[in-house]
Amino acid sequence: MLKANEIIYKSGIAFGTSGARGLVRDFTHEVCAAFTHAFLDVVSKTFKFTSIAIAIDNRPSSYEIAQVCAAAITQHGFKVEYHSVIPTPALAYYSISNNIPCIMVTGSHIPFDRNGLKFYRPDGEISKIDEQAIVNSTYEFLPVKELSSLQVKKEGADAYIERYSSLYGPEKLTGKRIGIYEHSSAGRDLYATLFEKLGAEVISLGRSDEFVPIDTEAVGEDDRLLAKKWATEFKLDAIFSTDGDGDRPLVSDEKGNWLRGDILGLLAAQQLSIHALAVPVSCNTAIEVSNQFHSIVRTKIGSPYVIAAFDQLIEEHSSVAGFEANGGFLLATDVKINSNLLSALPTRDAVLPALMLLVASTENRVSTLVNALPQRFTWSDRLSNYPSQKSQKIIADAVESPESFLAQLQLQGLSCINVDLTDGARFILSSGDIFHLRPSGNAPELRCYTESNDERKAKELVELVLGKINGL
Repeated sequence: MLKANEIIYKSGIAFGTSGARGLVRDFTHEVCAAFTHAFLDVVSKTFKFTSIAIAIDNRPSSYEIAQVCAAAITQHGFKVEYHSVIPTPALAYYSISNNIPCIMVTGSHIPFDRNGLKFYRPDGEISKIDEQAIVNSTYEFLPVKELSSLQVKKEGADAYIERYSSLYGPEKLTGKRIGIYEHSSAGRDLYATLFEKLGAEVISLGRSDEFVPIDTEAVGEDDRLLAKKWATEFKLDAIFSTDGDGDRPLVSDEKGNWLRGDILGLLAAQQLSIHALAVPVSCNTAIEVSNQFHSIVRTKIGSPYVIAAFDQLIEEHSSVAGFEANGGFLLATDVKINSNLLSALPTRDAVLPALMLLVASTENRVSTLVNALPQRFTWSDRLSNYPSQKSQKIIADAVESPESFLAQLQLQGLSCINVDLTDGARFILSSGDIFHLRPSGNAPELRCYTESNDERKAKELVELVLGKINGL
């Protein structure tokens, strides 16, 4: 017999800001089974259910991992509902609607040589407490010996399309030309149908047979140039895309300029008439400056922290939501849209914020809506393959002596007026500019977020900070 916690510990795979992630080679059959059994051991102590839903992204390794998870589910005494390749929020919505747990096999935006597992209870994402219970589970199980083909259910995909296409009439987006940058997104076969049901003309763009690790917080220069080219060539009103598993949106204006995720989230929250927000500390301060919300709570980075902040807000406000700097939008309460009830979906979603922006842009172009916001600009990038231990030391030294760190960065004439340690270290400078350093929770990366009154300056500050750090 194998013991779940021992297998998980030896694997080196750990929970980060969103799910358990690691190298594909470390997701052995034993490890996948251990995580699955441990999850079921934990969730079955609180909830009653007979089946578990599974879906995957388009990574080459995802289907086999799903097969192992399915075998472990069957071993544990439950039925398997396999939804094949659909977005994470589509699987989560199906799971919550049917009061069953689910497992999403995805590494989100990280490179294809890595993968991951996201777990949902029947009422939504697992908590940090659940994560600890999973890695500490002593459940014993037999090795998985045979993998079976998985029979595909379409209900998850269909329910997700219906969730949003039913909010408005079939002419709501008539006249809109929307480009769908499909690449290898898990939702690429759903989005055209969804927007066409609302009357939009859809142009499919950039479908790839290879996995493309789109990071909505650090869009590559090639994708920036592509968006501008497509917007001009096809006379588009907007371009919609997502990361690998479809829970983080990437949306451009009519000129092909990609919107920052927190700006998209702010516009969507305004359109939804949200009263209270929970957002990570890394999000744009235009959220506060806009004076559009009764309450705003800043959290650590990661959807579990945003969700944890919902409980208190829901007690005090009738409409509550959250979003992250990556654009993933979390709806904490039911809301009325066009006299239709949209049920809560407290997990990152890419379609809702994009749809709200497109609806708002029926009267004003997307760029006009963006320009009407307080002009605070954010930028972000990362150092890849950068050891976490090295990141932690640099940040610790910087916090101990901010002025010495600014000198190392050659930011002459500036002082640090505050350091926010909510998550990583966020340095607020005397100029009003901000830079925020944070090691990734699930990859050897050091992320840098910046904010300024000038977009060019925000970008240059990221390049300066990461360039100098890389040379230390």
